[in-house]
Amino acid sequence: MKLQIAVLAGDGIGPEIMKQGVAVLDAIAEKFGHEIEYKEALAGAHAIDEVGDPFPEETFQICQQADAVLFAAVGDPKYDNDPTAKVRPEQGLLAMRKKLGLFANIRPVQTFDCLLHMSPLKTELVKGADFICIRELTGGMYFGEKYQDDDKAYDTNLYTRPEIERILRVAYDYARQRRHHLTVVDKANVLASSRLWRQVAKEIEPQYPDVTTDYMFVDNASMRMIAEPTFFDVMVTENTFGDILTDEGSCISGSMGLLPSASTGESTPVFEPVHGSWPQAAGKNLANPIAQILSAAMLLEYFDLKEEGALIRKAVDASLDAHVRTPEIQVEGGAFYGTKEVGAWIVEYIRKV
Repeated sequence: MKLQIAVLAGDGIGPEIMKQGVAVLDAIAEKFGHEIEYKEALAGAHAIDEVGDPFPEETFQICQQADAVLFAAVGDPKYDNDPTAKVRPEQGLLAMRKKLGLFANIRPVQTFDCLLHMSPLKTELVKGADFICIRELTGGMYFGEKYQDDDKAYDTNLYTRPEIERILRVAYDYARQRRHHLTVVDKANVLASSRLWRQVAKEIEPQYPDVTTDYMFVDNASMRMIAEPTFFDVMVTENTFGDILTDEGSCISGSMGLLPSASTGESTPVFEPVHGSWPQAAGKNLANPIAQILSAAMLLEYFDLKEEGALIRKAVDASLDAHVRTPEIQVEGGAFYGTKEVGAWIVEYIRKV
């Protein structure tokens, strides 16, 4: 297969982990006879510094013309610490989602047996947890009408039937590929927007008789994720709830540096780690590249290259079992492996297997 990939390394640790993600893709391409072409583009604070825009038109064109986007992270303290800044790195991420029509964010929550002790949850609760959070990305309060003065403010949580239907169908498709269990998360006992979500879901449910569908209020779902994470297979919800629940879910594995994600929709899909830019660690060879590497695995699996994705996952598991880990998840007294060393070990494993 021939793939054209837009590479957006972004800020902070982004360029370092991106190098390892690309190196793994190159190793896979060499082993399986694929041809992968890369085109780098500016995003985030780096793009603001260069051209004054966190998601420049040239970057958009490169992304739109690619088969997929491999993205790292954006963010910089000089913007975080300046409340008067009119342009911010994170605006580039929102612009990318909007311009590419990315309405579905897919975040796997996976545990690794050798790292169960790193989870904030008890081992007996978290062992075997393996589910996907699917978050609607382009509707709800984040994009609805807003108002603020000194005495009053509001955000409009607007959703339409087509927006709800399309994300539900994405969720059902994922459930059919997994354990055939879908949980629809809302707040239908209070919010009108959630009642429309539940109404539409109830109408669509009979079209997927092979999937068990249940419904859960978001407060209950947030508790259930902590008390019984193994209950879930695929979870789908609206934008704001999804933002909160996916961050909660990312802690279950023990490190945000382990978890990838995908955003799909009307145009080019984007694959990225769930963590941020961690600017304090930039250039120090400390950042965990596994989330970026597993994002590359998700990219390949999106194009039905399942054997290739499975080999990356096998290599990651092998590296963790061999204690080839960055410091935040290394065993006490274990050898030092930085971003480069972990990436190189995984590449070498892929080449030798």
